[in-house]
Amino acid sequence: MIHLIKIKNHPFPSLLYLEWILLAITALTAFLPSQLPRFRPKPPELSICDAFPELSICSISPELSIFSLIVFALMGLILPKRNNITKVIYTASEILLILITGLLGGRFARLFPFLYIILVTRSCLIFQLPGRLFITSLSFTLFLLTTQLKYQLFSFQASAQAQERFRFFSLSWSLVFGSSLVFVLLMMNAVLSERQSREKLAVANEKLRQYAMRIENQATLEERNRIAREIHDSLGHSLTALNLQLETALKLWQSNPIKAQTFLTTAKELGSKALKDVRQSVSTMRSNPLQEQSLERAIAILSEDFHRSNGILPICRNNLEYSLPAEINTAIYRIIQESLTNISRYAVATEVKLEITTIKGYLRLTIQDNGKGFDLKQNTTGYGLQSMRDRTLALGGEFNINSAPGYGCKITVNIPLPRLTT
Repeated sequence: MIHLIKIKNHPFPSLLYLEWILLAITALTAFLPSQLPRFRPKPPELSICDAFPELSICSISPELSIFSLIVFALMGLILPKRNNITKVIYTASEILLILITGLLGGRFARLFPFLYIILVTRSCLIFQLPGRLFITSLSFTLFLLTTQLKYQLFSFQASAQAQERFRFFSLSWSLVFGSSLVFVLLMMNAVLSERQSREKLAVANEKLRQYAMRIENQATLEERNRIAREIHDSLGHSLTALNLQLETALKLWQSNPIKAQTFLTTAKELGSKALKDVRQSVSTMRSNPLQEQSLERAIAILSEDFHRSNGILPICRNNLEYSLPAEINTAIYRIIQESLTNISRYAVATEVKLEITTIKGYLRLTIQDNGKGFDLKQNTTGYGLQSMRDRTLALGGEFNINSAPGYGCKITVNIPLPRLTT
């Protein structure tokens, strides 16, 4: 179980399995004969023990090499991540195990070039780029020194022709080995860079998702607060007045029925107004206010409702020649709806104009009335105006309002259009 947990915590488990497979294959080659038939004899794999068998350590060199290989393979299970001192000690221990295998291993000395490749691979998982370059250079330097030492040992036992052949073989093998180290380094850097990019992208996507959720929750909360205020200010006021009218009518029903009927008539009007406020609040809460109808039709319905409520038919001009994205349609509808609501409540206007057109890749919405207007320094922080401004800014647009007491109000909205629609 502990073994499986360690493999699972490895940054690249597949790479760890590949290391073990490479070690197993190369270990098996150590038991193959060094000279195969029909091939020219190659220089023997020499070690210090081949040249100096009288050394005491040479009596246990095979067992020591096997033990070094096993420890080297198991070290891949746990890679140091934070402490730099631990990383240096870990890498130095790996280099020591490789040198033991390369200098004392006899047949196992064939493995040490592959061990250096694994060392460079692990260093890419441990160190940053400067450390990776240092370990790669150190591995190549140690390989050259080990090869040179073997050449010196071989020169004691071989002829001049064999020495020349071994020197050429060593030079070729060194070039191949150096190219392999560079390839492994570049490959691991590419793999790690791609992985870091994916991790950064995943973190960015998570932050974006959380940010979008916060924005959505904040927008929902603000919409609920606005509706609550609307119900309190409009519906609550109407119902309170309605209740007072009914109470007065009940008191006067016996003594003065004619006057009581007047109060009942007023109560009926207040009830109609309350019903209208309820319908408007429900319309505002709809998630899809357009309900699969065109923007032109939705604006026409708003104009008709405004006409029935205020006796004023807005003058609408729509110069759009193509359909708009759903998010823009919804924003335009909500802005017009909020504007007409404000005009109905506060403007005391006799004329309202709506115009939608496109100018140089922008959608321009203009809403203008000839009402009593207001002072921009005092009345631009209301929720209705803020809601329209937020909807515009959310689409990357601009929201402008011009008004003055006695001179009406003009709202201009500019929203950039997607390239596919321009």
